[in-house]
Formats: sequence, structure tokens, C-alpha cells
Amino acid sequence: MKTALFICTGNTCRSPMAEAIARYVIEQGSMAGLSKDIFVASGGLSAGDGLPMSRETRSSLEKLSLKHDGHSKRVTAAMIRKADVTFVMTESHLLAAKRLVDHDESQARIVLLDPKGDIEDPIGKGQAAYDSLSVRFMKVIPKRLVEFLK
Repeated sequence: MKTALFICTGNTCRSPMAEAIARYVIEQGSMAGLSKDIFVASGGLSAGDGLPMSRETRSSLEKLSLKHDGHSKRVTAAMIRKADVTFVMTESHLLAAKRLVDHDESQARIVLLDPKGDIEDPIGKGQAAYDSLSVRFMKVIPKRLVEFLK
């Protein structure tokens, strides 16, 4: 079984939304060459363990008829080492995640989720920012899963 890990800062907005959307994409089985045998997880570089996802994230997922009941967890070096690919939201996350597994082969498997650039934190920017984020994720996540886990 392959593993995809999504990382952001607090694991209450971006990465749990990405995790839920990735699970949906995988379960649908509509992406050519993408196995349904993929484990998806998320974590935050500065997360407190056990916090619920933000209300806005939950609302955006509900608009897509998706559920996610997970709680925040701090990402560890072991999580990154176990993942076949680790998707991060920003360049600063990329650097921080690579520092966690310093001098390790897993550094090469840490990549930006969106190759076009950073996915900024929507916190404090209102529901529209979260809804826009979910649309962006629905476009980029299927492509990146196929690219790295096919």
C-alpha cells in the first residue's frame, strides 16, 4: 500500500481538506492508473494534537458532499519517512519538512502540492477563501496523485 501525506501548519484547514479530497478522488477510482490501495494522512508542522478542523473547512467539504472526522496531529519525521510522497502547501513547509528528515532519502519525496506555487492559509479570510481552496484542491490533487503514485 502506498501512502500520501499532506502537510500544512496547524492541520485544521488546508491539510485535512486536502486529505478528505484525496480520499474522495481515490475512492471514486476515476483517475486512470491510480490504485485504490493508497493510504492518505495529514499533519501540521506546528499542530497541537487533537484539535478539530476549522468550521470553514468542514463547511467547504460539506458543500462537496465530503466528510472528514479527523483531528489535528503534529507531523513527525517518522510520518514523512513512511510516506511515498509528502505534499506540502508552501515553500516554507517544504524547507521545514526537509529539516525534519535531514540527510534522509525521504527528502526527495517532499514536494509542493501545487507546482504553480504556494497555497496560502485561508484562516481569517472568510468562507469564500475556503471554498476557493476546495476548488483549487479538486483540480490539483487528482493530477498530483497520479503523477506521484501511479
